[in-house]
Amino acid sequence: MCGISGIIQKNNVSVDKTQLEKMNTAIAHRGPDGEGFYYGSNFGLGHRRLAIIDLSQNGHQPMVYQEHLVITFNGEIYNYLEIREDLRLLGYVFTSNSDTEVILAAYAQWGEECVSRFNGMWAFAIFDKQKNILFCSRDRFGVKPFYFAVADSRFIFGSEIKQIISVTNKSVLNEKIALDYLIVGMEEHTNQTFFADILKLQPSHNLIYDLTTHHFEIEQYYQIEKSTLISNLNEQDSVDKYGAEFRRSILLRLRSDVKVGACLSGGLDSSSVAAIGGEIYKKTANQKFIAIHAKSSEKDTDESLLAKEVADFCDLDLHIVEPNANDFKSNLDEVIYTQEEPFGSPSVFMQYFVLQKARSMNCIVMLDGQGGDETLLGYEKYYPAYLMSLKGIAKWKGFMNASKNSKLSRKEVLAYFFYFTRYKLRLKRLKKRHAYFKACVLNSYESAELRELSKSYLDISVLQKIEITKTQLPHLLKYEDKNSMRNSVETRLPFLDFQTLETAFSIKSEFKIRQGWTKYVLRKAVEKKLPEAIVWRKNKLGFNAPEKTWLKKLTKEIHDEIQTSPALAKFIDLEKLNLEKIDLRTKWRLFNFSKWQKLYNVEFN
Repeated sequence: MCGISGIIQKNNVSVDKTQLEKMNTAIAHRGPDGEGFYYGSNFGLGHRRLAIIDLSQNGHQPMVYQEHLVITFNGEIYNYLEIREDLRLLGYVFTSNSDTEVILAAYAQWGEECVSRFNGMWAFAIFDKQKNILFCSRDRFGVKPFYFAVADSRFIFGSEIKQIISVTNKSVLNEKIALDYLIVGMEEHTNQTFFADILKLQPSHNLIYDLTTHHFEIEQYYQIEKSTLISNLNEQDSVDKYGAEFRRSILLRLRSDVKVGACLSGGLDSSSVAAIGGEIYKKTANQKFIAIHAKSSEKDTDESLLAKEVADFCDLDLHIVEPNANDFKSNLDEVIYTQEEPFGSPSVFMQYFVLQKARSMNCIVMLDGQGGDETLLGYEKYYPAYLMSLKGIAKWKGFMNASKNSKLSRKEVLAYFFYFTRYKLRLKRLKKRHAYFKACVLNSYESAELRELSKSYLDISVLQKIEITKTQLPHLLKYEDKNSMRNSVETRLPFLDFQTLETAFSIKSEFKIRQGWTKYVLRKAVEKKLPEAIVWRKNKLGFNAPEKTWLKKLTKEIHDEIQTSPALAKFIDLEKLNLEKIDLRTKWRLFNFSKWQKLYNVEFN
């Protein structure tokens, strides 16, 4: 787990070494255990190392292999031992115990097709001297980031946006993404960023850069597919299949040469990961599994008692942090700077404090439950699409069960149904809610993504794909990567093992939502491993921050920031804006956007 940097000179001159060093310095937090550089005739590669597998110098990067391949790599290939054994049988010799060397040997053997064999998370660039290309790749679901820009006579890429800004000295607002965030609340749904001209290599894509012609191509190498074999399984076989895949995924993600623990919110997903991970870890490492929980000071979002119940039941070594309003205030600029782009709610801070605690305990690898909801239909907003998949009396029973076995009332289930399946209704309500925007902005605003999302609510499988690849999971993964790496901690996500995810995607929707219970196959798979109160919880919170308390403490600062923001004034008629009447999340978005614009000195027309 590390950070990568790269500069290509399109005019074929040598790279200015001070520029690449500046990029590496900008991400020192991603790799406190060492750094390295490699320079070609018209390019340079940089690397910062966080040592997880093979802690020796043999794992140093950029790594050279067979004299014609060089890699800078961020991530983990969890099945590297199995791939290394396959390659040994083909005659390959290894000088390290690292997964990095396995990537290089795999590329030497299978070329670009090597990525299809990897089970893990990655963003890397391989210099192929024989072809004079850079082969760049990002993992299937975008757990690890890869940003790039074509600026002046250079192609620049890295693990974080701030690296690119550090050498271009330019940060210009992307108005389309800004409006998607301010009006709809979407922020990670395209290959664009909040910064004009800084792009993301999309998940499941490779980028091949020709160092001779300076042309590059981007190709998709993976799409989520449904297995008819799994789709045809009955209920019990579906539960057994998912349970086995989930356990295998966790087992793989416990491979580490440093201490491993888990983030524990008290919800079903993180509790399932901690329970199984703790069980395996105790047997293999002969010590308790560390679990870290962030406690909210507000009663309605406090899950600490549930986290304690899980820890007692599973014999975990639980540590609780309870950040207060002063912690929030003192870390405000730090977390906004860490995230690099505006984000949806203060809950991001709770995750930051958990990972900060992990680092202080020298627990360098943390398992987390990210992805459980998107892959197993865990959000209540998925009920409409699920109900659309039912016919006749089954639809009526589904509606009744949804209100019976969730936190929603019948009225709320019905409201969700009409709201999420009708684009025009959603857009109309959004515009009404945001009437303080300038008329010329609001009237011309069109969200293709919102239209696509509304259509997807007519088909549960389509909705799942969109939520995993565009509208829901990507921004959560972005938060996770930046929070963890800012604290020099690696997080691993068992629900996003691609085979586990494909299993979840393929299982019949009636086993993912069963008699109104969301994530039913997971509940049944871990039924004996967790307390009943956790397995059959109806409400979902996660690391919810005590937003009311925190934001109330900063009321004056928030109001002053919003009302004097030149960036917001570009889109909003600030005289129309009544800050006493807008909801907290909307107020946060406006405040966050303004603070971010100033922190990054973002220019706008």
